Amino acid sequence: MKIGIIGYGSMGKMLLWKFSESGKKSKEDLFVSNRTTAKLEEAKLIANITDNTGAARVSDILFLCVRPSELKAVLEEIRDNVKPDALIVSLNGSVTFESLHKFIDGKLAKVIPSLTAEIGRSQTLVCYDSGVALEEKRTLECLLECMGNVIELSENEMGMGSELVSCMPGFIASIFDVICKSAEGHTAIPKEQIVKMVLSTMSATGDLMLQKDMTFEDVVNRVATKGGITEEGTKVVYEGFPETADLLFEKTLEKRKLTSEKANTDFSSRA
Repeated sequence: MKIGIIGYGSMGKMLLWKFSESGKKSKEDLFVSNRTTAKLEEAKLIANITDNTGAARVSDILFLCVRPSELKAVLEEIRDNVKPDALIVSLNGSVTFESLHKFIDGKLAKVIPSLTAEIGRSQTLVCYDSGVALEEKRTLECLLECMGNVIELSENEMGMGSELVSCMPGFIASIFDVICKSAEGHTAIPKEQIVKMVLSTMSATGDLMLQKDMTFEDVVNRVATKGGITEEGTKVVYEGFPETADLLFEKTLEKRKLTSEKANTDFSSRA
């Protein structure tokens, strides 16, 4: 099975190298193209360098890893070269299957990886158009498992799903950045050590919950003894943070809605 990747930005590069490093695909099976061909010099070690139409002609699964502003032009370029039974996978969650079908026929899927794919712990989201068979779904998901877990969602849930797995590393980093900066004002412990202490505890807490099947309330109850110090801190979080969390999702989902509306408006007419 031949795998094609159009676009060698952060996502396309990560996919290509993960597929290669997993051992599931050899150089003979991997094809990659990019608008700036000079960036593909390193990719020659693990993949065949081609152009967009060349990748479309040979690929059984074709990943489109390009910016929203470039996606329409790429579809126009490749639509007459895609193999009849190929699965076309967009890494752009904003453009609906309905809009994509205005420019290209065939079977479609959308994939949203997380930054944590770099260490093999992504919660990768995937959704499928109605024409994708069960066997084809399994083939794609097996390929994506080299990055971590694969979660299938309906197309209309991909937005919130993206908030929870793709955007969440940024949300988590910003929350703990605020916590660490606040801690600096109350201690002489060096900044670097504060960050390492918090990160290690955060990572271990997540692993503990997953391995022991614990809920957030379980952890709070284990640590925050009645009338104790931790209880004072958790009260602050539960009383003050819900408003911030609600606002976070309101703002990001509204931005996602506007981005999606603009993207699909751009796809409203076929060239």
